[in-house]
Amino acid sequence: MTGAAPGGPCGGLLDYKTAKFALTRNRRVGLLHRLLQLGVLGYLLGWVLLVRKGYQDTDPAPRAAVVTKLKGAAVAEVGGAGRRLWDAADYARPPQGENVLFLVTNFIATAKQAQGTCPESPSVLDAVCTEDADCPVGNPVVRGNGIKTGKCVMFNTTHSTCEIYGWCPVENNTLPRKPLLAEAENFTLFIKNTIHFTKFNFSKCNTLQTNDPTYFKSCTYDPFFNPSCPVFRVRDMVEAAGETFGDLALLGGSIGVRIEWDCDLDHPAAQCQPQYSFSLQDRRYNFRTASYYWDSQRRLCRNLLKLYGIRFDISVHGQAGKFSIIPAAVSFGTGIAFFGAATVVCDLVLLYLDAKADFYWKEKFEEVRMGPLRRDEV
Repeated sequence: MTGAAPGGPCGGLLDYKTAKFALTRNRRVGLLHRLLQLGVLGYLLGWVLLVRKGYQDTDPAPRAAVVTKLKGAAVAEVGGAGRRLWDAADYARPPQGENVLFLVTNFIATAKQAQGTCPESPSVLDAVCTEDADCPVGNPVVRGNGIKTGKCVMFNTTHSTCEIYGWCPVENNTLPRKPLLAEAENFTLFIKNTIHFTKFNFSKCNTLQTNDPTYFKSCTYDPFFNPSCPVFRVRDMVEAAGETFGDLALLGGSIGVRIEWDCDLDHPAAQCQPQYSFSLQDRRYNFRTASYYWDSQRRLCRNLLKLYGIRFDISVHGQAGKFSIIPAAVSFGTGIAFFGAATVVCDLVLLYLDAKADFYWKEKFEEVRMGPLRRDEV
């Protein structure tokens, strides 16, 4: 039996390459090699392990539950309905809020409306007229309050408008110069949030575990002095969103409340605490509501309210991490691979970019040819 010729058809396929180490006294490449190793070490320790915590398994999709409750009282005039006290049942929509809550801060009241005929408001462009022909019978008033009756009537001494069939008198559109419920800035919003990381079977609530029944009635959230109290003053929330309460309360607006949980379950559970942030989402927010009743003449009547206020949109986000052997092994293996890449980069510099590249080629790669096997080796 004799060995195959080096140039045979399978010679290249069956060749074996073994590593050969050569000590190269090149300070520039040596410095580059150490800098690359330090960079890889810094990336592995600083970014992968400390910042990204690559040794942990994570749960980025927790289940969350939110319960809210507003408290406070204010007094304001309600158009022709007189002086009225507003409490939590009046200014909070819905009465027991969840992730979305609306706080009434201002309103326009139109009292004692009944269905009948009356002049449309001159603020509605489609209602302005000079003769009956401008008011076709049966046509609705565009962005108005009713259906045209075909008559052009005097609204006041300076304006003529189409007569309509609708709720009369038409809606009042005179906006107060200041918020009628200015006391709402001192109202408090209680936000109870429970979060559950199913992967680790871990649950946490943002309320302080205390046996004092008066704690939540007297505390107010402060990010430095009282971070465990989930009772927020409305003015503080608005200012944290970069607005002033008086400006936002006049025409209403929307504020986003973000609750962020970032829990390292390798540490005690007491260190898993939420972080709150507030942002302005929109200016101007209002809607209409009415209370109905029967008058002494058995007519269906209503008191109409156009409510302005602050809408709170509460969202919960978070992730939890805990040590796991699989991501730890992957991160460690990635670091070892990067250390090997540093050596590859330095080899490329020596073999292709250095002035003595031909010399390094001859020293690094050596071809060993094997002759035919002797008879005693068969």
